[in-house]
Amino acid sequence: MKTVAAEAQAESAISQMHSRWKEIVAKYQVPSTRRATWQVANTVLPYAAVWFLIYLVQDISLWLTVPLVVLGGGLMVRMFIIFHDCGHGSFFRSRRANDVLGSIAGVLTFTPYFHWRWEHSIHHATSGDLDRRGVGDVPTMTVEEYLKASKWKRLGYRLTRNPFVLFVLGPAFLFVFRERFPTRNAEPRERLSVYGTNLGILLFGFAMSWLIGFKLYLVCQLAMVLIAGSAGVWLFYVQHQFEGVYWERRENWDYFQAAIEGSSFYKLPKILQWFSGNIGFHHIHHLSPRIPNYNLERCHKAEPLFQSIKPVTLFSSLKCFKFRLWDEERRRLVGYGILREIRRRSGGTSAGSAA
Repeated sequence: MKTVAAEAQAESAISQMHSRWKEIVAKYQVPSTRRATWQVANTVLPYAAVWFLIYLVQDISLWLTVPLVVLGGGLMVRMFIIFHDCGHGSFFRSRRANDVLGSIAGVLTFTPYFHWRWEHSIHHATSGDLDRRGVGDVPTMTVEEYLKASKWKRLGYRLTRNPFVLFVLGPAFLFVFRERFPTRNAEPRERLSVYGTNLGILLFGFAMSWLIGFKLYLVCQLAMVLIAGSAGVWLFYVQHQFEGVYWERRENWDYFQAAIEGSSFYKLPKILQWFSGNIGFHHIHHLSPRIPNYNLERCHKAEPLFQSIKPVTLFSSLKCFKFRLWDEERRRLVGYGILREIRRRSGGTSAGSAA
């Protein structure tokens, strides 16, 4: 009975928020130059210090570079969040300042600023919409789509959703290779952003290779990119592939519900929250991308209506590994085990081969 009452109370709070969410978030959308500058300093300076320490310890023992590389990877995640906020125009008050910092951070995070900003805006406009999947999201098929797919398409989907591919090979491919090329329908500015970022990465690589040696730079940089990329993809995955997530067909899709119910509140330990730039408050970010990351927690804590959002903890997020398909009939994410149930119901016909 308590659970039912709590759920009813949460639904009531969300219903109230639906009618006044713009008023709620408006006061947190104002950027702070002081807080933004401090965040840049406490991210970029430690990142530079990591490279300097790698230079110092290389002649003592290369094993000493391992914890430094892990730390560098964590700082790249935090730097990406700054880059991300610049793309939303929320980090600084000045659009020019956001674009300049975003372009520089794009070089350091191996991501072309204007090209990524364009693709990411599509993600925000279509998140949770079953009819507009495919840009800036985790590939997700419905159960019906999977059952109707060819054998090779199902195999390709299973490979794509395999944890090793999704969180190890995928991020390496995305940040090292995929982001080096513009998409076919990219506009000139977005294309130039890709080429400019590639040039910046080469110049940074030449400078670091001259300082610490090409081999050491290459190994450390690729390791940092892999660590940051894997962590970033995991964060993104949990933010949109969790128990109770919202998906809807376009005619019934609602922006507010897609933000509040289709984006998780990932409640991380404080140290991980710091490295991930508060992006765990993803429900608020999707509700209002104009809120800078340094205001997200304050917004969540100050507004009682947000307290009804059920958090996803570090431990409970491990359940997300099992999710593979969206079941439109049950309106929830399911694993491949659902295919066995369908096979039993259908008497082992066409669904049998799909399993």
